[in-house]
Amino acid sequence: MRAAVRNLGFACALLGSVTSATAQSWPSRAVTLIVPFGPGSGSDTVARIIAGRVAEILGQPVIVENLGGAGGTIAVSRAAKAAPDGYQVVLGAVDTFAQSQSLFKVPPYDAVADFTPVALAVEQPLILITRTGIPARNLQEFAAYLKANQEKMQFGSTGVGSGPYLACFLLNSAIGVKVTSVPYRSSAPAFTDMMAGTLDYYCPLAVGAIPFIDNKQVNALAILTAQRSSLLPDLPTAKEQGFDVVDGYYWMGFFLPKGTPEPIVTKLNAAIVAALDTPTVQDRLRIVATAVVAAERRTPAYLKAFLASEIAKWRATMEASGVTPQ
Repeated sequence: MRAAVRNLGFACALLGSVTSATAQSWPSRAVTLIVPFGPGSGSDTVARIIAGRVAEILGQPVIVENLGGAGGTIAVSRAAKAAPDGYQVVLGAVDTFAQSQSLFKVPPYDAVADFTPVALAVEQPLILITRTGIPARNLQEFAAYLKANQEKMQFGSTGVGSGPYLACFLLNSAIGVKVTSVPYRSSAPAFTDMMAGTLDYYCPLAVGAIPFIDNKQVNALAILTAQRSSLLPDLPTAKEQGFDVVDGYYWMGFFLPKGTPEPIVTKLNAAIVAALDTPTVQDRLRIVATAVVAAERRTPAYLKAFLASEIAKWRATMEASGVTPQ
Protein backbone atom coordinates (compact mmCIF):
# COMPACT_ATOMS: atom_id res chain seq x y z
CA MET A 1 0.00 0.00 0.00
CA ARG A 2 2.81 2.39 0.97
CA ALA A 3 4.63 1.54 -2.27
CA ALA A 4 1.50 2.38 -4.26
CA VAL A 5 1.19 5.74 -2.50
CA ARG A 6 4.87 6.47 -3.13
CA ASN A 7 4.46 5.57 -6.81
CA LEU A 8 1.38 7.80 -7.10
CA GLY A 9 3.25 10.68 -5.48
CA PHE A 10 6.20 10.15 -7.81
CA ALA A 11 3.88 10.12 -10.84
CA CYS A 12 2.21 13.36 -9.74
CA ALA A 13 5.57 15.03 -9.14
CA LEU A 14 6.81 13.86 -12.53
CA LEU A 15 3.66 15.15 -14.25
CA GLY A 16 4.06 18.48 -12.46
CA SER A 17 7.68 18.81 -13.56
CA VAL A 18 6.78 17.95 -17.17
CA THR A 19 3.96 20.50 -17.13
CA SER A 20 6.29 23.13 -15.68
CA ALA A 21 8.95 22.40 -18.27
CA THR A 22 6.38 22.59 -21.06
CA ALA A 23 5.11 25.91 -19.75
CA GLN A 24 8.64 27.32 -19.50
CA SER A 25 9.42 26.36 -23.12
CA TRP A 26 6.17 27.84 -24.45
CA PRO A 27 5.76 28.69 -27.27
CA SER A 28 7.70 26.13 -29.28
CA ARG A 29 5.37 26.33 -32.29
CA ALA A 30 2.72 28.57 -33.85
CA VAL A 31 -0.04 29.99 -31.64
CA THR A 32 -3.60 30.28 -32.95
CA LEU A 33 -5.60 33.42 -32.12
CA ILE A 34 -9.29 32.69 -32.57
CA VAL A 35 -11.37 35.70 -33.67
CA PRO A 36 -15.13 35.11 -33.26
CA PHE A 37 -16.07 37.22 -36.30
CA GLY A 38 -15.29 37.20 -40.01
CA PRO A 39 -12.41 38.66 -41.99
CA GLY A 40 -12.60 42.43 -42.34
CA SER A 41 -14.59 42.90 -39.13
CA GLY A 42 -13.47 45.40 -36.50
CA SER A 43 -12.34 42.55 -34.26
CA ASP A 44 -10.35 40.97 -37.08
CA THR A 45 -8.57 44.25 -37.86
CA VAL A 46 -7.54 44.78 -34.24
CA ALA A 47 -6.51 41.13 -33.82
CA ARG A 48 -4.17 41.25 -36.81
CA ILE A 49 -2.52 44.51 -35.73
CA ILE A 50 -1.73 43.15 -32.27
CA ALA A 51 -0.98 39.57 -33.35
CA GLY A 52 1.76 40.62 -35.75
CA ARG A 53 3.74 42.34 -33.02
CA VAL A 54 3.06 39.59 -30.43
CA ALA A 55 4.49 37.06 -32.89
CA GLU A 56 7.69 39.10 -33.17
CA ILE A 57 8.01 39.26 -29.39
CA LEU A 58 7.33 35.54 -28.82
CA GLY A 59 9.46 34.41 -31.75
CA GLN A 60 6.68 32.19 -33.11
CA PRO A 61 3.88 32.81 -35.65
CA VAL A 62 0.50 33.93 -34.29
CA ILE A 63 -2.09 32.69 -36.78
CA VAL A 64 -5.42 34.53 -36.78
CA GLU A 65 -8.32 32.13 -37.33
CA ASN A 66 -11.70 33.69 -38.11
CA LEU A 67 -14.67 31.65 -36.93
CA GLY A 68 -17.92 33.60 -37.20
CA GLY A 69 -21.53 32.69 -36.46
CA ALA A 70 -24.08 32.89 -33.64
CA GLY A 71 -22.88 36.28 -32.45
CA GLY A 72 -19.39 34.95 -31.89
CA THR A 73 -20.44 32.21 -29.48
CA ILE A 74 -19.45 29.34 -31.81
CA ALA A 75 -15.81 30.37 -31.70
CA VAL A 76 -15.77 31.03 -27.97
CA SER A 77 -17.47 27.69 -27.27
CA ARG A 78 -14.72 25.93 -29.20
CA ALA A 79 -12.02 27.88 -27.38
CA ALA A 80 -13.52 26.85 -24.05
CA LYS A 81 -12.92 23.19 -24.97
CA ALA A 82 -9.38 23.68 -26.26
CA ALA A 83 -6.38 22.12 -24.54
CA PRO A 84 -4.99 24.43 -21.81
CA ASP A 85 -1.53 24.48 -23.35
CA GLY A 86 -1.34 28.09 -24.55
CA TYR A 87 -1.61 27.31 -28.25
CA GLN A 88 -5.21 28.45 -28.68
CA VAL A 89 -6.01 31.98 -27.53
CA VAL A 90 -9.37 33.68 -28.06
CA LEU A 91 -10.03 37.36 -28.57
CA GLY A 92 -12.90 38.00 -26.17
CA ALA A 93 -15.09 41.09 -26.13
CA VAL A 94 -18.01 42.72 -24.36
CA ASP A 95 -20.56 40.83 -26.47
CA THR A 96 -19.02 37.35 -26.46
CA PHE A 97 -17.83 37.37 -22.83
CA ALA A 98 -20.17 39.72 -20.90
CA GLN A 99 -23.45 40.26 -22.76
CA SER A 100 -23.68 36.64 -23.90
CA GLN A 101 -24.02 35.46 -20.30
CA SER A 102 -27.47 37.06 -20.05
CA LEU A 103 -28.68 36.59 -23.62
CA PHE A 104 -29.23 32.86 -23.32
CA LYS A 105 -31.31 30.87 -20.83
CA VAL A 106 -28.49 28.34 -20.87
CA PRO A 107 -25.28 30.08 -22.02
CA PRO A 108 -23.11 27.92 -24.30
CA TYR A 109 -20.14 28.54 -21.98
CA ASP A 110 -19.32 30.17 -18.67
CA ALA A 111 -17.15 33.19 -19.47
CA VAL A 112 -15.75 33.23 -15.93
CA ALA A 113 -15.35 29.54 -15.09
CA ASP A 114 -14.26 28.25 -18.51
CA PHE A 115 -11.44 30.72 -19.20
CA THR A 116 -8.25 32.17 -17.79
CA PRO A 117 -8.05 35.97 -18.29
CA VAL A 118 -4.81 37.22 -19.86
CA ALA A 119 -5.12 40.92 -20.69
CA LEU A 120 -7.68 43.61 -21.41
CA ALA A 121 -6.37 45.37 -24.52
CA VAL A 122 -8.46 47.96 -26.33
CA GLU A 123 -11.77 49.83 -26.54
CA GLN A 124 -13.74 51.04 -29.57
CA PRO A 125 -16.90 53.14 -29.98
CA LEU A 126 -20.03 51.77 -31.63
CA ILE A 127 -21.83 53.97 -34.15
CA LEU A 128 -25.27 54.31 -35.73
CA ILE A 129 -25.24 54.37 -39.52
CA THR A 130 -28.13 54.36 -42.01
CA ARG A 131 -28.55 53.76 -45.72
CA THR A 132 -28.34 56.94 -47.73
CA GLY A 133 -31.99 56.72 -48.84
CA ILE A 134 -33.31 57.43 -45.34
CA PRO A 135 -34.23 61.13 -45.09
CA ALA A 136 -32.61 61.85 -41.71
CA ARG A 137 -29.71 64.21 -40.95
CA ASN A 138 -29.63 63.55 -37.20
CA LEU A 139 -30.90 61.11 -34.59
CA GLN A 140 -34.10 63.04 -33.88
CA GLU A 141 -35.12 62.95 -37.54
CA PHE A 142 -34.17 59.28 -37.77
CA ALA A 143 -36.24 58.45 -34.67
CA ALA A 144 -39.30 60.12 -36.21
CA TYR A 145 -38.80 58.27 -39.49
CA LEU A 146 -38.23 54.98 -37.67
CA LYS A 147 -41.43 55.34 -35.64
CA ALA A 148 -43.45 55.97 -38.80
CA ASN A 149 -41.90 53.06 -40.73
CA GLN A 150 -40.80 50.52 -38.13
CA GLU A 151 -42.92 47.65 -39.47
CA LYS A 152 -41.10 47.61 -42.80
CA MET A 153 -37.58 48.49 -41.62
CA GLN A 154 -34.69 46.20 -40.69
CA PHE A 155 -31.43 46.62 -38.81
CA GLY A 156 -28.28 44.56 -39.20
CA SER A 157 -26.34 42.60 -36.61
CA THR A 158 -23.71 39.89 -36.37
CA GLY A 159 -26.09 37.69 -34.37
CA VAL A 160 -28.35 38.06 -31.35
CA GLY A 161 -25.43 37.84 -28.94
CA SER A 162 -23.32 40.50 -30.64
CA GLY A 163 -22.47 44.06 -29.63
CA PRO A 164 -24.00 45.63 -32.77
CA TYR A 165 -27.26 43.78 -32.11
CA LEU A 166 -27.52 44.99 -28.52
CA ALA A 167 -26.48 48.53 -29.43
CA CYS A 168 -29.29 48.80 -31.99
CA PHE A 169 -31.72 46.96 -29.70
CA LEU A 170 -31.09 49.38 -26.85
CA LEU A 171 -31.33 52.35 -29.23
CA ASN A 172 -34.65 50.99 -30.50
CA SER A 173 -35.83 50.73 -26.89
CA ALA A 174 -34.79 54.32 -26.19
CA ILE A 175 -36.70 55.48 -29.29
CA GLY A 176 -39.69 53.26 -28.48
CA VAL A 177 -39.86 50.96 -31.51
CA LYS A 178 -39.64 47.27 -32.38
CA VAL A 179 -37.73 46.48 -35.56
CA THR A 180 -36.73 43.21 -37.22
CA SER A 181 -33.05 42.25 -37.02
CA VAL A 182 -31.17 40.67 -39.93
CA PRO A 183 -28.17 38.56 -38.77
CA TYR A 184 -24.90 38.44 -40.73
CA ARG A 185 -21.76 36.38 -40.18
CA SER A 186 -19.65 39.54 -40.34
CA SER A 187 -19.91 43.27 -41.00
CA ALA A 188 -18.85 43.15 -44.66
CA PRO A 189 -22.11 41.75 -46.10
CA ALA A 190 -24.13 44.10 -43.89
CA PHE A 191 -22.33 47.10 -45.40
CA THR A 192 -22.93 45.66 -48.87
CA ASP A 193 -26.67 45.38 -48.25
CA MET A 194 -26.81 48.91 -46.82
CA MET A 195 -25.20 50.30 -49.94
CA ALA A 196 -27.66 48.28 -52.04
CA GLY A 197 -30.53 49.79 -50.07
CA THR A 198 -31.83 46.49 -48.68
CA LEU A 199 -30.71 47.08 -45.06
CA ASP A 200 -31.89 50.22 -43.29
CA TYR A 201 -29.49 50.73 -40.39
CA TYR A 202 -26.70 49.13 -38.41
CA CYS A 203 -24.75 49.76 -35.19
CA PRO A 204 -21.24 48.47 -35.94
CA LEU A 205 -17.82 49.34 -34.62
CA ALA A 206 -16.72 52.72 -35.94
CA VAL A 207 -13.58 51.16 -37.39
CA GLY A 208 -15.56 49.20 -39.97
CA ALA A 209 -17.92 52.03 -40.87
CA ILE A 210 -15.48 54.92 -41.39
CA PRO A 211 -14.44 54.06 -44.98
CA PHE A 212 -18.10 53.91 -46.03
CA ILE A 213 -18.86 57.16 -44.21
CA ASP A 214 -15.92 58.89 -45.86
CA ASN A 215 -17.09 57.71 -49.29
CA LYS A 216 -20.65 58.86 -48.53
CA GLN A 217 -21.98 55.35 -49.04
CA VAL A 218 -23.78 55.40 -45.65
CA ASN A 219 -24.85 58.15 -43.28
CA ALA A 220 -23.47 58.43 -39.73
CA LEU A 221 -25.96 59.80 -37.21
CA ALA A 222 -24.59 59.11 -33.72
CA ILE A 223 -21.76 57.74 -31.61
CA LEU A 224 -23.32 55.27 -29.16
CA THR A 225 -21.06 55.95 -26.17
CA ALA A 226 -20.92 58.67 -23.53
CA GLN A 227 -18.15 60.61 -25.26
CA ARG A 228 -17.43 61.56 -28.86
CA SER A 229 -14.78 59.73 -30.85
CA SER A 230 -11.55 61.57 -31.65
CA LEU A 231 -11.73 60.08 -35.14
CA LEU A 232 -15.22 61.54 -35.74
CA PRO A 233 -15.15 64.63 -33.51
CA ASP A 234 -18.06 66.36 -35.25
CA LEU A 235 -20.44 63.44 -34.82
CA PRO A 236 -22.56 63.88 -31.65
CA THR A 237 -23.39 61.08 -29.25
CA ALA A 238 -26.89 59.68 -28.91
CA LYS A 239 -27.06 61.22 -25.44
CA GLU A 240 -26.25 64.64 -26.83
CA GLN A 241 -29.19 64.21 -29.19
CA GLY A 242 -31.64 63.39 -26.43
CA PHE A 243 -31.58 59.59 -26.26
CA ASP A 244 -30.35 57.87 -23.11
CA VAL A 245 -28.36 54.99 -24.58
CA VAL A 246 -26.12 53.08 -22.16
CA ASP A 247 -22.42 53.91 -22.37
CA GLY A 248 -20.85 50.70 -23.63
CA TYR A 249 -17.51 50.86 -25.34
CA TYR A 250 -16.73 47.70 -27.24
CA TRP A 251 -13.80 46.34 -25.28
CA MET A 252 -11.57 43.47 -26.34
CA GLY A 253 -9.22 41.27 -24.36
CA PHE A 254 -7.34 37.99 -24.56
CA PHE A 255 -8.33 34.75 -22.85
CA LEU A 256 -6.92 31.22 -22.56
CA PRO A 257 -8.79 28.02 -21.67
CA LYS A 258 -9.25 27.26 -17.98
CA GLY A 259 -6.29 25.46 -16.44
CA THR A 260 -3.58 27.04 -18.58
CA PRO A 261 -0.34 27.05 -16.53
CA GLU A 262 0.47 30.38 -14.90
CA PRO A 263 3.91 30.74 -16.57
CA ILE A 264 2.19 30.68 -19.98
CA VAL A 265 -0.40 33.24 -18.86
CA THR A 266 2.37 35.49 -17.52
CA LYS A 267 4.47 35.20 -20.68
CA LEU A 268 1.54 35.86 -23.02
CA ASN A 269 0.42 38.82 -20.90
CA ALA A 270 3.92 40.32 -21.09
CA ALA A 271 4.00 39.89 -24.87
CA ILE A 272 0.56 41.52 -25.31
CA VAL A 273 1.48 44.42 -23.01
CA ALA A 274 4.74 44.97 -24.90
CA ALA A 275 2.85 44.89 -28.21
CA LEU A 276 0.33 47.47 -26.95
CA ASP A 277 3.20 49.72 -25.83
CA THR A 278 4.77 49.63 -29.29
CA PRO A 279 4.34 53.07 -30.93
CA THR A 280 3.66 51.67 -34.40
CA VAL A 281 0.95 49.39 -33.00
CA GLN A 282 -0.66 52.31 -31.18
CA ASP A 283 -0.55 54.40 -34.35
CA ARG A 284 -2.20 51.67 -36.41
CA LEU A 285 -4.88 51.16 -33.77
CA ARG A 286 -5.54 54.90 -33.55
CA ILE A 287 -6.17 55.02 -37.30
CA VAL A 288 -8.98 52.48 -36.86
CA ALA A 289 -10.60 54.35 -33.94
CA THR A 290 -9.21 52.00 -31.30
CA ALA A 291 -7.83 53.13 -27.95
CA VAL A 292 -5.33 51.07 -25.96
CA VAL A 293 -6.45 50.74 -22.33
CA ALA A 294 -4.30 52.17 -19.52
CA ALA A 295 -1.36 50.05 -18.33
CA GLU A 296 -2.93 49.25 -14.95
CA ARG A 297 -5.95 47.71 -16.72
CA ARG A 298 -3.94 45.12 -18.66
CA THR A 299 -3.24 42.57 -15.90
CA PRO A 300 -4.96 39.17 -15.65
CA ALA A 301 -6.31 40.15 -12.21
CA TYR A 302 -7.84 43.34 -13.56
CA LEU A 303 -9.49 41.54 -16.48
CA LYS A 304 -10.94 38.93 -14.13
CA ALA A 305 -12.57 41.57 -11.90
CA PHE A 306 -13.57 43.73 -14.87
CA LEU A 307 -15.30 40.83 -16.61
CA ALA A 308 -17.35 40.03 -13.50
CA SER A 309 -18.45 43.67 -13.24
CA GLU A 310 -19.31 43.83 -16.95
CA ILE A 311 -21.46 40.68 -16.74
CA ALA A 312 -23.40 42.21 -13.82
CA LYS A 313 -23.70 45.60 -15.57
CA TRP A 314 -25.09 44.18 -18.79
CA ARG A 315 -27.41 41.76 -17.02
CA ALA A 316 -29.05 44.70 -15.21
CA THR A 317 -29.14 46.79 -18.40
CA MET A 318 -30.77 44.06 -20.46
CA GLU A 319 -33.32 43.22 -17.79
CA ALA A 320 -34.30 46.89 -17.54
CA SER A 321 -34.58 47.13 -21.34
CA GLY A 322 -36.72 44.01 -21.67
CA VAL A 323 -34.23 41.80 -23.49
CA THR A 324 -35.59 38.23 -23.37
CA PRO A 325 -33.01 35.42 -23.04
CA GLN A 326 -33.05 33.11 -26.06
